Amino acid sequence: MKIEESSSGVRFRVRAQPRASRTEIAGAHGDALRIRLAAPPVDGEANGELLRFLARKLGVARGAVSIVAGEAGRDKLIEVSGARVADVREALGGG
Repeated sequence: MKIEESSSGVRFRVRAQPRASRTEIAGAHGDALRIRLAAPPVDGEANGELLRFLARKLGVARGAVSIVAGEAGRDKLIEVSGARVADVREALGGG
């Protein structure tokens, strides 16, 4: 998984898999992190579940995690404000 510094924190790619039995990290998908989501892709439910899950995993406020690109698709670009690459890499399993 590729994690890059941005002007306000770090960015990384996620491949979302909605309607899974539970929300969990499912490994790599190319240079992205595959995350299974226990929410349907309806009315932003899967995006909300993704952001809540990442905030919990990273130990940051929900408002610090945002979808920069790909809100309507499975491939998303996530930004975590105020985070460091090493901290994100460690929290998400070393990717």
